[in-house]
Amino acid sequence: MITVYGYSCSGNCHKLRLLLTQLKREFKWVEIDSTVGETRTPEYLAKNPNGKVPLIELEDRRVMTESNAILCWLAEGTPFWAGDSWQRAQVLSWLFFEQYSHEPYIAVARSIRGWTPLDSPRRASLPQLRERGNQALAVMEEHLKDNPWFSGDAYGIGDIALFAYTSVADEGGFDLSAYPGVHAWLERVRQTPDFVAMPPPPVEAASRLALPD
Repeated sequence: MITVYGYSCSGNCHKLRLLLTQLKREFKWVEIDSTVGETRTPEYLAKNPNGKVPLIELEDRRVMTESNAILCWLAEGTPFWAGDSWQRAQVLSWLFFEQYSHEPYIAVARSIRGWTPLDSPRRASLPQLRERGNQALAVMEEHLKDNPWFSGDAYGIGDIALFAYTSVADEGGFDLSAYPGVHAWLERVRQTPDFVAMPPPPVEAASRLALPD
């Protein structure tokens, strides 16, 4: 049994729920709301001193952190991370892209819009975040001109990693209609067997996300 400690409306956490469901792996989900300090308790910090979600814990008490590292471990030996060393490294390149060129802008813009007060000074960074996020979406769009997936010839963890926050990019103020290839790819992911959507954000966050900047 794998125990996942995660915040349900976090894209990084939803990656694991989606893969585990599609792998048909049994798991236990422990909801940890990082927005109210639940990742900073002594009990949680004893598991992950970095104080972040997601985290998985095995029955023998071993733990693993960092969403994309967990994706790789879960997908080892499955069609979700297949191919020779070159093909697998290509998937890794998209996982690194997601964490360094995509998530810091698209996910952070969403977080600021939905989880900070309307008068937060952090909102001043939204234009720059959107500029960089759109650069990442343009890179994805270019790739999708000649490739249906980000995991080689078939759907896999490269797609799961990029899908999570791209699917809610509109909540960060991004207009995905400018990226028809990305839009079509999102729909392909949603049609994969045993797909599960990310739960909606809390009511308070959702109300902020519905407001113009």
